[in-house]
Amino acid sequence: MLDLAVLEDPRAAAATLDPMRRTLLGELREPASASMLSQRMNIPRQKITYHLNQLAELGLVQEVEQRQKGIMTERLMQATAASYVISPEAVGALNPSAGDLRDSFSAIWMLALAARTLREVGRLVVGARTANKPLATFAVDAELVFSSARDRAEFSRELAESIGSLASKYHKPSATGRMHRLVVTLHPTLKEQAS
Repeated sequence: MLDLAVLEDPRAAAATLDPMRRTLLGELREPASASMLSQRMNIPRQKITYHLNQLAELGLVQEVEQRQKGIMTERLMQATAASYVISPEAVGALNPSAGDLRDSFSAIWMLALAARTLREVGRLVVGARTANKPLATFAVDAELVFSSARDRAEFSRELAESIGSLASKYHKPSATGRMHRLVVTLHPTLKEQAS
């Protein structure tokens, strides 16, 4: 089972949004049969089997073991990943284009960049797994509190200058190496909802 899978197929994405199938995928982080799930969820086995077959057809679950129970064969199924992320590719032509929205201070551009990152890295992960090779990536995640909007603006300016300086230092247009993409975002954190 993968830790995370990126879904580009619109049908697979839709399946993860269906409440019943989403519940089944959550239950199938550990292997289980239709009978086991039927007892656990108090849903007829035939209905569970139908949904499991649909999820298997979409590549979201797979058979991991068979057991003989009398004259019956029990199939143990497991989700193919512990978590799923839906790629913007799943919405086809509605997929945002970062190039069309370029504006360093636009939240819409930030979302388009995030969508592009998800789409590209998702495909790279699949390619690396298929080739059984590591994927060279790097990420930074930090939270900071600014004392004023002015400080935030100054931080953004200094960060852009620092990144520009590093990019100029290390970018070698004439080199034969592989092109890499760097995306840095800064946004307010979500306020936690009071419970």
